[in-house]
Amino acid sequence: MSKVKVLVVDDSAFMRKLITNFLSESPQIEVVGTAKNGKEALEKVALLKPDVVTLDVEMPVMNGLEALKQLMKNHPLPVVMLSSTTTEGAENTITAMQYGAIDFVAKPSGVISLDLYKVKEELINKVLLASRANVRAISLDNTGEMRKHQRIRTFYDRKNQRKKIVCIGTSTGGPRALQQVLTKLPENIAAPIMVVQHMPKGFTKSLAQRLDSLSLIAVKEAEDGETLQNGTAYIAPGGFHLLVHQEKGALTACVEQSPPRNGHRPSVDVLFESVSALTDYEKIAVIMTGMGSDGTAGLQRLKESGNTKVIAEDETTAVVFGMPKAAIQANVVDIVVPLEQIAEMIAKYVEG
Repeated sequence: MSKVKVLVVDDSAFMRKLITNFLSESPQIEVVGTAKNGKEALEKVALLKPDVVTLDVEMPVMNGLEALKQLMKNHPLPVVMLSSTTTEGAENTITAMQYGAIDFVAKPSGVISLDLYKVKEELINKVLLASRANVRAISLDNTGEMRKHQRIRTFYDRKNQRKKIVCIGTSTGGPRALQQVLTKLPENIAAPIMVVQHMPKGFTKSLAQRLDSLSLIAVKEAEDGETLQNGTAYIAPGGFHLLVHQEKGALTACVEQSPPRNGHRPSVDVLFESVSALTDYEKIAVIMTGMGSDGTAGLQRLKESGNTKVIAEDETTAVVFGMPKAAIQANVVDIVVPLEQIAEMIAKYVEG
């Protein structure tokens, strides 16, 4: 089997050497070159034709975001960002996801991470996963600008409205997919929307803030004990499970740190299972792009509980088809649609 060819881009010679050494430990990876800024990276991509690029954000001459933008326009290929966990670093990472980066690895201790070895396995795994990602699914228009005609206009008949709740699970490729879905939902959607996006601590707040700035509905990071409101999307904080509790006719968010489920916290299964316990609600569950099978067990519980419609993202638009594929194979999906139709299906089920 041919090796995955990687170009390593970082302005620090020390970090370039460290990343190169770590990746070279995998027998499946060959580092074919390095670059010290975005401009050099674009030249090397054209010359070396790598399968995957690892890209630092903060660099002179041309930073990582500008390089990524040009790369996705002229030479679309899988990119894994290396990100610092500062507020600015998190914001830049979320922007990079919208521009088309497949995934990111958080540096443990800032721009020059002497302890980068802590994320060595994660870096190797994410580079290998990125090499198999569906880059064609990534739209070239990743600026987040929504044209008015793309938004869904719906009118809810409040008189006959049964109580509804929407829950969404996603992983690799999810930030971009969530932008496509949440920005199209109508402001007056008659349901709260619960979201689990696999992401480490420190990044989900920036994700929620960016999506909130682009959407008609409100989008926020979920807080423990808050009462859920229609027309609001609640994103599980990185490193925490998100559950829904029913108390005295109202729904509340529960944010907690019980052990990870199949390596995930937040876990889609944990959210879906908690929603399955709601007795007098109709549930709309959505499973989108992501590696693995998180969400399938939760969907099985939802279907057993009744009053559940399940939407899965189609293979043609999923950056990684793992999570939707597992759900489809388990026979717990009602409809499979491409990403651009998911918001429309959610609105239809909520309205119906």
